Amino acid sequence: MSTTELSAATFEQTVDSNDIVLIDWWAPWCGPCRVFAPVFEKASEKYTDIVFAKINTDEQQDLAQAFNIRSIPTLFIFREKVLLFAQAGSLPASALDQVIEKVRSLDMDEVRAKIAEEEAKRTAGGGEAGGGEASGGEASEGA
Repeated sequence: MSTTELSAATFEQTVDSNDIVLIDWWAPWCGPCRVFAPVFEKASEKYTDIVFAKINTDEQQDLAQAFNIRSIPTLFIFREKVLLFAQAGSLPASALDQVIEKVRSLDMDEVRAKIAEEEAKRTAGGGEAGGGEASGGEASEGA
């Protein structure tokens, strides 16, 4: 399978409708992006069951800004709509293979449970601003 170009119009549908999606954030003027491109392309031919997509940050500036892309190339890997990997810099082929295999081997039910647990901790831990529902202990410490 070859790589496909993503845009703001196709991003969400691509991530939502495919099991695993690798995204290479790049630009034509970027030397390291040109070095990583053949590695990414070869992987797309090897892993034909995975979607390999590229996003040109020059053409998709709003999308790059929405995902806080500050350095290119940056690689994202989504599995079942969950962003599991986000790393700037190019990877050698062997490292890309290792990351792909690790993503494939994950128990996504376990991943989702951990995400839910972290969100519950953040919510229960007073991470929310506002409202006056202090329950003693922490609020009155030192009084």
